[in-house]
Amino acid sequence: MTSIAMPSTDATAGSSVGQVDLKLEVITIPVSDVDRAKEFYGGLGWRLDADFSDGDERAVQFTPPGSQGSIHFGKPSQGAPGSAQGMFLVVSDIQAARDDLLRRGVEVSEVFHFAKGPAPFGGFVGGPAPDRGSYGSYAAFKDSDGNGWLLQEVTTRFPGRVAGGTTYPSAYDLAQALRRAEAAHGEHEKRLGQRDADWPSWYAAYMVAEQAGTELPA
Repeated sequence: MTSIAMPSTDATAGSSVGQVDLKLEVITIPVSDVDRAKEFYGGLGWRLDADFSDGDERAVQFTPPGSQGSIHFGKPSQGAPGSAQGMFLVVSDIQAARDDLLRRGVEVSEVFHFAKGPAPFGGFVGGPAPDRGSYGSYAAFKDSDGNGWLLQEVTTRFPGRVAGGTTYPSAYDLAQALRRAEAAHGEHEKRLGQRDADWPSWYAAYMVAEQAGTELPA
């Protein structure tokens, strides 16, 4: 018989034992044709991690660029093909991400936002979020089985969302962060009325605050 440890109600328990990390690394999506799905996700430029087979059983895993999470599909399919919907892919530039999908031959929606965004409330509205607010701009596409994905543009994280320091999963994301810092610093220098000689420190403070979701430097 398997026993499951339940959280202790002892007030002293949390003082000596830290919570165990639970890293969401793989989600399983249902597909009807493994080879067709493999061709689709490979065509997106996602990294093929594994393709295992054993008789009638097969398992394939892909990882999107810069992602710490992966997708898994195989035979037999886990669920009805096309039933996975509303899966989010966070990007630092919604238009660039959409353009890349189009270049790869993927049918993708126009950029849109929600009337009561950034949360998905109030219905769809065409175009990016007002002032290009973080978390507010989306684009949608489906894979070869109809499983639905959403691109979501995130530039400034909600407070407490990122732990463990400032990191960028790719050179592209770092470059985008530097561009945003450059634009904000330009406004900073306009307010100063002179060149800011210590711009590297300002850039660093801006980029750390942006990713941590704390107040940005003025």
